Amino acid sequence: MLPIIQILGVPFLACILMSSILGYLGIHVLKREVIFIDISLAQIAAVGSIAAHLAFEVHGDSPVAYLCSFGCVLLAAVFYAVIRSTVFQISLEAIIGISYAIAAAAALFLVGIAPGGHIHVQNILSGSLLWTSWKDIAVILLTFSAVGFCFYLIRKPLTNASNGYQQALNKCREIIFWDFIFYLLLGIVIMLSVQIGGVVVVFAYLIIPATISVIISSRLVVQLMIIWVAATVASIAGLLFSYYLDFSIGPSIALFLGGELILIAIIARFCGERGLMEGEPQF
Repeated sequence: MLPIIQILGVPFLACILMSSILGYLGIHVLKREVIFIDISLAQIAAVGSIAAHLAFEVHGDSPVAYLCSFGCVLLAAVFYAVIRSTVFQISLEAIIGISYAIAAAAALFLVGIAPGGHIHVQNILSGSLLWTSWKDIAVILLTFSAVGFCFYLIRKPLTNASNGYQQALNKCREIIFWDFIFYLLLGIVIMLSVQIGGVVVVFAYLIIPATISVIISSRLVVQLMIIWVAATVASIAGLLFSYYLDFSIGPSIALFLGGELILIAIIARFCGERGLMEGEPQF
């Protein structure tokens, strides 16, 4: 087996698993206009992980740390679901930003008093893609499969909440519960993904492929195919770039995803202008 495959094979599988489910969730995030929800949930989960390290002297990948992180994500999901249905004077994106700032302040405070706390901060930012193991692949495969199945079961109320939350709320108060489930499942995916990929690559996988797909098509099936292709190409390019030039994997992947978005935006703009000039529909 080639050395490059031995080194990058497992990280590539992790990238494909993360990008597949994060790309789908990104479509709903764009529709809900909660772009920075992943950063907020990742920071909130980090508070739970650092608190577990401080209170129980466990590592960030231990079951106790995951349990504490899940508890924080659970509380955040309840908060976002309830606040969205009761507070209309302030946008949910602003509330997400405020909660992120508070969680970041709490994390910095805990890092300051926890021995080795700076390691947690570094892991949150950069992840550990290069050191992904087959055990990690098995965990995220099983977890993401279960989460994906849950999303399939609730696809109708989830779509209603994403396409028109206020109308759905006026018709049925149960939409608050489905909103809570969405944020909880999203938080679980982000909590595991950040441990492996870091905040930068997780945010890139969540937003950029979904944005590319929305520019090109409005059909969900086509969007999902575009997301998979865009994420796969950027993952391969980013991994090879980091391998040959000794760069960090996460930022490299995010860089190529950003390049894809810029290229597609230019092409869409050019095709749109041609369509206007020739009397054709826009791209």
